[in-house]
Amino acid sequence: MALMAEPKTLKDLVLQFPQTGRINAIILRPGRREPALSVIEARAEPGHGMIGDRRAEKQRDGEAARKRELTLVQGEHLPMIACWCGFDAIDPRQLRRNLIVSGINLLSMKSPFRDLCCEWQIGDSACIIVTGSCDPCSLMETEVGYGAYNAMRGLGGLTAMIVAAGVIRVGDSVRLKDVHETP
Repeated sequence: MALMAEPKTLKDLVLQFPQTGRINAIILRPGRREPALSVIEARAEPGHGMIGDRRAEKQRDGEAARKRELTLVQGEHLPMIACWCGFDAIDPRQLRRNLIVSGINLLSMKSPFRDLCCEWQIGDSACIIVTGSCDPCSLMETEVGYGAYNAMRGLGGLTAMIVAAGVIRVGDSVRLKDVHETP
């Protein structure tokens, strides 16, 4: 019989990831209610967001104002959302989230502990901190179709603050860079 490993604390467990994530798509929304664009790369800027996205047009100061600089959605959830809406597939642009990420559970990227902050690196230099959920809005009924709001409840994705600038490209890895205590 093998010896059991020493039990880990919950804080230790929330920092263990079996693999890195991957950027499947980058979506920019040039204007409110304008068609979203799929691009192969975009620059992430603290205080702005993804350059080329409508939310990047003005400078945001203070942590509260910066919590929605970037939006992410789980790539593995797209087939479920499509199925629940009665489609074979869904175009990621319809969801209007900036990054489609696969290979890592997005919900696990936000620490459940108030005193512990996880910083994530995307590609070579961009870094983010996940700040909360990105619940669907009524626009999903227009963009995706009847029932899309309910199909996306719980699967709308996450919001993030950009803490280090950098170019993000389709295919880039998403990995835990740093863990630190929050003030």
